[in-house]
Amino acid sequence: MTDVTTLTPGATSTLEPADAAERALRHRKLRAAMADQGLDAILAYAPAWRRENVRYLTDTSVGGTATFALLPLDGPATAYSTRLSDLAPLVRTGWVDDARLIALPGADALVDAVADLGLRRIGVGHLELLPLGFDRAIREGMPGVELVSATKLLDEARMVKSEWELERMRTAAAVSDAAWNAFVEVLEPGITEYDIVAGVEAEIKRLGAEDNFMLIASGKDEVLGMTPPSRRVIQPGDMVRTELTPQTGGYWLQICRSVTVGPPSAEQQRSFELFREAADAGFAVVKPGVTAHEVAVAENDVFRKHGLGEYCSDQWTRVRGHGVGLHLDETPIIEGNHTVLPEGATFIIHPNTFTPIAGYHVFGDQVVVTATGAEYFVSTERRLFSSDERSRR
Repeated sequence: MTDVTTLTPGATSTLEPADAAERALRHRKLRAAMADQGLDAILAYAPAWRRENVRYLTDTSVGGTATFALLPLDGPATAYSTRLSDLAPLVRTGWVDDARLIALPGADALVDAVADLGLRRIGVGHLELLPLGFDRAIREGMPGVELVSATKLLDEARMVKSEWELERMRTAAAVSDAAWNAFVEVLEPGITEYDIVAGVEAEIKRLGAEDNFMLIASGKDEVLGMTPPSRRVIQPGDMVRTELTPQTGGYWLQICRSVTVGPPSAEQQRSFELFREAADAGFAVVKPGVTAHEVAVAENDVFRKHGLGEYCSDQWTRVRGHGVGLHLDETPIIEGNHTVLPEGATFIIHPNTFTPIAGYHVFGDQVVVTATGAEYFVSTERRLFSSDERSRR
């Protein structure tokens, strides 16, 4: 078979006791699910844009075009990457026992490992995203091995956050608060959307954020939705909307707010009150065992009560919130999604949509489901902000 580059953990591993306990907890959860579904192993696959499952098993930020983490029902975990520079970080965290370089499409090192372990039924996280050529190559290289999807299994395992994870998310929440403060601080007439985002990016990177997903929209009641930043120049009377999602320690944390350039108009304030009422209705129903459907209905019913139910449709909006954790857009909060949100689940409630009152409006907060309801992550006030506040400081 093909020679491979392999790194094994040694003096460079830095697994702390709390990290070791978290790794053991995840392995127990996943192996219990494997046993229940008759799997010999879980293989987490990470294309360049969906790395949450590999991060869950390795606690490492990777950059390869394809990365895998293999956790057998019994035995050590191993990582595989198409990028040589990923190998040292993967073993340095201490979450896997070795890391191996692979080349696509054959991935001989991975195929050899499966043969050596005698695996027969493997659950693949994001099996649906495997390129066809690679899928064909590994199936041909693993005769007699059954590959089944473990995407749902891993989604469910990641949904309930441990206290270890919640601490990382609270750190990300502090970065989100700082990002919003930076947003308001730089906002003034004559600045471009690009300038605003640059100010936010500078602040969150200063605070150690790994990444940031951010949308923005500026204007008045003609605004239909948010986009990446443009060269549009901010004007007096605008309302500037944003969805801020910094990533820290692997975890994303989202906040949605709007700010007016100058004092808010009566319509902008009325729009905000509507969106806060809808968000509060969603928060009010949160408890262990609530479904995504029930949260969405609570939000949408507020719009229906005010004669604006049509703006809850997919013509005007996508979701009323969604799961957020190691991936920034998980379980959708929409009517018809009866996914149960157990204690420890984290998601954002945001009734973001267009209405004719003041155009597209965004407002929402990320929460964790607790035994008594919803706990907010961020400390940013839940109100409509104004750029005039800077001159009063």
